[in-house]
Amino acid sequence: MSAPNDTNSWGRILTHKRTATDFCADLLTDAGHPGSGDYLPFGNGRSYGDSCHNDQGTLIDCRKHTRILSSDFDAGILRAQSGLMLVDLLDQLKQTGWFVPVVPGTKFVTLGGMVANDIHGKNHGHRGTIGCHVKQLSLLRSDGQSMICSADQNNEMFAATIGGMGLTGYIEWVELSLLPVSSHLVLETKTPFDCLNDGLALIAQDDQEHEYSVAWIDSLATGKQLGRGILISGDHTEVETAPRYGIPRLSVPFTPPVPLVAGPALAAFNKLYYWRNANQQEPHLASPDSFFFPLDMVGGWNRLYGPGGLHQHQSALPLDRGEQSLRALLETCQKAGHGSFLTVLKRFGANQSPGLMSFPTEGYTLTLDFPNKGAKTYALLNALDAIVLKVGGRINPYKDCRMSAQTFRTAFPNWRSLEGMRDPAMMSDFWRRVSVGTTSQT
Repeated sequence: MSAPNDTNSWGRILTHKRTATDFCADLLTDAGHPGSGDYLPFGNGRSYGDSCHNDQGTLIDCRKHTRILSSDFDAGILRAQSGLMLVDLLDQLKQTGWFVPVVPGTKFVTLGGMVANDIHGKNHGHRGTIGCHVKQLSLLRSDGQSMICSADQNNEMFAATIGGMGLTGYIEWVELSLLPVSSHLVLETKTPFDCLNDGLALIAQDDQEHEYSVAWIDSLATGKQLGRGILISGDHTEVETAPRYGIPRLSVPFTPPVPLVAGPALAAFNKLYYWRNANQQEPHLASPDSFFFPLDMVGGWNRLYGPGGLHQHQSALPLDRGEQSLRALLETCQKAGHGSFLTVLKRFGANQSPGLMSFPTEGYTLTLDFPNKGAKTYALLNALDAIVLKVGGRINPYKDCRMSAQTFRTAFPNWRSLEGMRDPAMMSDFWRRVSVGTTSQT
């Protein structure tokens, strides 16, 4: 049985060796225990929580299935196996005049993982989620049936698979519509803002004027400066030189005994980051690595959070309650004495994903990262959940490893439909926790 080198999730809350095997077509049909949840497809483990774990079963590693099966660069359509890594796909596209229409914050994800989590990027207001660009996919079920799923064929299974976290079966290949671009490089602009209200006004304007928009927030700023930050916007620009999608230049070689992204170190980083970026307001050329995937430049950066790992809390908040809710989330973190190292604010547009369980809804999304300090951190996360649910928001499932079944079900009422279409051979620790009703950690 060949296993991936690392089957931990990116949050590293539960780190241990897991049972894993390479994918083969006979694997699912030989499961032999219908309904037991024997398997779960595993991409590259960049989900932060337990949606990519199945500690009572076996992970199916798909990363050897990486072929591009067909491409039509006149029409901008590409079909590839689900194990293809985004970095390799982008490298293949860099001189074709096409780009992947939606990319997450890391290039080290598989195509199947992007679809299974219906990822979003910095351009949701214009392009929606990746599911909006999936023309069709092939899904292998444990009964041996290989289904072609699209908006017109097996459409209910198509919707359940997009954002279905690998629970509907093994995605064999994905056919994707591409985005025409002048190049993969980006003309980037950075604009500082002094408080949350100013930032939201800038984001509303910026989202209309630029393809990409994201804001970094200083989680430690208080009083009149609460929510101050840097708005980063960009558009593809014409450049003759093709970019290089490189490997990390730096890496964190070991896990330090204590978090290095908290306390005085975090305060110093925030001040330096704000000052440095506030002085880069003139439009300038940015490589795709630095604009889309800045964290990928440091290999193993998640180790900086220490031996306990990290929790990421990402919420989606309705537009009409956005400022009030964002302010409450930031203030709650500060009162708890828990600073967030990477605090990111984006605006979600009205684009509706075809995915049954898609996370984004029109409004705002705030992402917070915390070193895991045990009960203190769980208490904070539960308090943040309550703020989000009170205004009709939701927590991102593939960033989570501890939300309660009630929290999940309240925000995702379609969960029963996904359970009804779940492949009986598929299960994850996340789904076992929120659908079967196992109590969450506290």
